[in-house]
Amino acid sequence: MLVVGLTGGIASGKSTVSKQLQAHGVPVIDLDVLARVAVEPDSYALSALVAHFGQQILKPDGTLNREKLGSIVFGNERERKVLNSIVHPAVRRLLAWELVKAWIRGEKVCVVDAPLLIEAGLWRMCGAIVVVYCSEILQLQRLRSRNDLSLADAQARLSSQAPLSSKLKYADYVIDNSGPIADLSAQVDRVVDRLHRRAGWSWIVSWLVPPVGIIRAALRVGWRLYFQRVGKDKGRSTRGEKKPEEIELRDRKSRSS
Repeated sequence: MLVVGLTGGIASGKSTVSKQLQAHGVPVIDLDVLARVAVEPDSYALSALVAHFGQQILKPDGTLNREKLGSIVFGNERERKVLNSIVHPAVRRLLAWELVKAWIRGEKVCVVDAPLLIEAGLWRMCGAIVVVYCSEILQLQRLRSRNDLSLADAQARLSSQAPLSSKLKYADYVIDNSGPIADLSAQVDRVVDRLHRRAGWSWIVSWLVPPVGIIRAALRVGWRLYFQRVGKDKGRSTRGEKKPEEIELRDRKSRSS
């Protein structure tokens, strides 16, 4: 099974791409959903959060008050690290179980939708990475329009995330969401086709013989990390990177040729 990481930034259009992938019959694991499950009442993660941040982060019904917790960690790097050290391991365990279930079902491709795929280090477990991209100016415009924010508030939210341009070096496929929805859909169509071709036919062997699947997954990850050097800036000049707003979908092979 080919595990594909899908990431982007706030107001980049990642959620739209996720829905279109599902419309193609590609299973998508939404880490935002898993993050909510991880801190449900009576969970270990929620108990750990309350032990550190206090009862103030709980609503009267015992559920997590995300707005209150957000106000505590926003702009506070130390507290944000504590939050991540509690929530991220819980989410990883849930993600591992969801991937196992997808493999048991015999899925050929499974997408992990994660806004913080790069920041949380989850990209290392992926056999391919898709980045949904648009310019920072478009992000600001969409964010202000969608959330009715002032320019200062929109810029503050945008600056709290890693810039989209910094994620491009991790990408096997870049989907440019700067244009109309029809253009976006066409790019998603091409990505789905390429992912299925990338998975090939050997996934059946990996599914039928689990040890083979485990070995192939380890080799794929090792190859990407140590030979393809995914995430390393090799100083290549690739089409679109000098003008990010004109980036087109492309795979790593075409960029290295």
